[in-house]
Amino acid sequence: MKTVVVTDSTAYIPEEQLKELNIHVVPLSVTFGQESYRELYDITTKEFYEKVRQSDELPKTSQPSIGDVLTKYEELAQEYDAIISIHLSSGVSGTYQAAVSAGQSVEGVEVYPYDSEISCMAQGFYVLRAAEMAQQDNGPEAILEAMDDIKKEMRAYFMVDDLSHLARGGRLNGAQAMVGSLLQVKPILHFEDKKIVPFEKIRTSKKAYKRMEELLKETADQAEEVKACIIHAEREEKAIKWKEELEDKFPNVNFEISYFGPVIGTHLGEGGMGLFWYKVK
Repeated sequence: MKTVVVTDSTAYIPEEQLKELNIHVVPLSVTFGQESYRELYDITTKEFYEKVRQSDELPKTSQPSIGDVLTKYEELAQEYDAIISIHLSSGVSGTYQAAVSAGQSVEGVEVYPYDSEISCMAQGFYVLRAAEMAQQDNGPEAILEAMDDIKKEMRAYFMVDDLSHLARGGRLNGAQAMVGSLLQVKPILHFEDKKIVPFEKIRTSKKAYKRMEELLKETADQAEEVKACIIHAEREEKAIKWKEELEDKFPNVNFEISYFGPVIGTHLGEGGMGLFWYKVK
C-alpha cells in the first residue's frame, strides 16, 4: 500500500525536510484587518512578529477549510492508496475535524486523520516519524501504532511572556479568575486533555527554565535515547544558548531547535520558550 503523509503548517517543519520526506502541508492563516496570510506561503515568521509589533490589535487565526483539505486529498488520491493526516490538537483548533470531514468525502484513497493532541515541532515529531516509515513502505496501521507509542512518551512544557494573549484568544483552559491570578507570574503550561492548561506556577523565567530541565531529567535518567526540541518565539539566541547548556547536561538527548510560527505565535505572543521531548524506544 502506497502511503503519504499530510500535516498542517503549525508543525513548523523545515522546508528541506518537507521535500526530502515528501510531506504535504495544508496551511492555517493569520489575518491582520482585511489581509489574510497563509503560514509558510505568504508570510515569514519574522515578518509576522514585526507586523504584530506594529499593529494595535492581535491578528486572528483560521484553520484550513474542509474544501482546502479535500482538494489536497483528491490530488494525492491520484498517486497514493492511503493518507496519514496529522494535525494540531483538536482542543485548540478545528483543523483535525476538517481532516476527518474531508477524509469521509474523498474517493479513491483511504484517509487516516490523526490528532497529535499538541502542536509545533512536537507535532512535527509525529509527522517526521510517519513520513520516514511511509518511505520505508510501512502501511498505515504500523505508522499509527508507532505514533501512538510516541504519544505515550511525549512531554511538552512551555512558558510565555504574556498570558493575556492566550486568555483573550480562549486557548488557555480554566477559570478566568485563575488566569487573572497568573498574569503576574511565569507559569509553566502544558497540554492536558488536548487543551493548554497551567502546569505549575513559577515566579521567574529563570526558575521556569530550571523546572523544565528537572522534568526533562526525569525522562533522560531512565532512557538510553531521547529526542527533544527547544521551541522559541523570536528568541533564537536564547534557544541556542539553552541548547548548548542542555547538551552538556544530557548527552543521551538529541536536541533540535524550532519556533512558534505565526498561528501559534498569535496566541502565545513573542518571547515564549518551550521544551518538548519523548523517549525513543
